[in-house]
Amino acid sequence: MNNMNSMMKQAQKLQKKMLKMQEELATKTVEATAGGGMVKVIANGSQKIEAITLEREVVDPEDIEMLQDLILAATNDALNKSQEMVSAHMGKLTGGMNLPGMM
Repeated sequence: MNNMNSMMKQAQKLQKKMLKMQEELATKTVEATAGGGMVKVIANGSQKIEAITLEREVVDPEDIEMLQDLILAATNDALNKSQEMVSAHMGKLTGGMNLPGMM
């Protein structure tokens, strides 16, 4: 029974650390670009897009599809980088255990 209490305390401690880490990661950002830097997307550790920046030269009313593709590519890259950042930080905390629901 004592062993079970100890495990529960450790689990609660880990949960608190993970919540703190998630709060910290929400303030960290990653940046991705497409089109040679013409489109820039910034995402945070909460998997939210914080900013999209477009250079004037990339905006061509005659070729909206290209702009859409560049935005999509940069956004997906930013979200992938954000997920990698979260996984790397959480991995340090959990020792490589893959915990469902914790990214």
